[in-house]
Amino acid sequence: MSASPQPGQLRELPVPDGLEGDRVDQAVARLFGLSRTAAAALVQSGDVRLDGAAPSKSDRVSAGAWLEVSLPSPQGAPAAPEPRAVSGLAVLYSDDDIVVVDKPVGVAAHSSPGWSGPTVIGGLAAMGHRIATSGAAERQGVVHRLDVGTTGVMVVAKSDVAYSRLKRAFKEREVDKRYHAVVQGHLDPLRGTVDAPIDRHPRHDYRWAVVSGGRPSVTHYDTIEGFPAASLVGVRLETGRTHQIRVHFSAMRHPCVGDMTYGADPTLAKRLGLERQWLHARSLSFEHPTTGAYVEFSSDYPDDLAHAVDVLRGAD
Repeated sequence: MSASPQPGQLRELPVPDGLEGDRVDQAVARLFGLSRTAAAALVQSGDVRLDGAAPSKSDRVSAGAWLEVSLPSPQGAPAAPEPRAVSGLAVLYSDDDIVVVDKPVGVAAHSSPGWSGPTVIGGLAAMGHRIATSGAAERQGVVHRLDVGTTGVMVVAKSDVAYSRLKRAFKEREVDKRYHAVVQGHLDPLRGTVDAPIDRHPRHDYRWAVVSGGRPSVTHYDTIEGFPAASLVGVRLETGRTHQIRVHFSAMRHPCVGDMTYGADPTLAKRLGLERQWLHARSLSFEHPTTGAYVEFSSDYPDDLAHAVDVLRGAD
């Protein structure tokens, strides 16, 4: 694998879980920061290989498959992330291979078309952390992501070996990801599993939905505490689809409080002082990619989420 690929060179990336089932041109566009038209042209010209074979643009990719793309040198090709200090980004642990952070609200994992705000990668670069060169230039070292409006624990690879092994661990579901969510109403049953496929919303590109024939998606939940208007729920993800927790609870008619994108009641969010969904990556546990030791990291609720729970506990 190229140590630091530049436009005009060959780039190689494993397909992440979140792109499972995407068309090849869609996956190339999202992984390498290209337009769908440019990605389709690369596939058509034979500049894309999927596990070593030339695909058609309508072929579907599988998580863990290798995409090899020979990129031209157009103006505006994605550059490596610029160092940019990020307020509230806390490092929970760091060594030569990984860095674990507590991501604040309003911060993306990495840059992308349409996002010019702060990123975890830019913040780590500003702190002087070396990040793995594996992955597209704008998302190097990123092995999993949290939504901009979701806070909590996130791990980033600092070495290429760690990147490869962590990507494999996420693909093989060897990473234990625990979230806390406050959802509207009361779940019935109080503990259960949601096994419902997810894909892009048929009418709204910025949303995802439970869709027949979508990517397999499994969410386990357990009610921790009940309030008159909502419930605090522990969540364990078996898969890692985009917006998975938000989509699954919305499909059960219990959206995350404050998540207006997926049907939450704005009146309740206003009463709780919330300006985003109540969703927090509470802990992350995995086998260290180089030492083999089992490690676990956790994050306390940020002030806005803690305040919302305090208000719910004091509700009549």
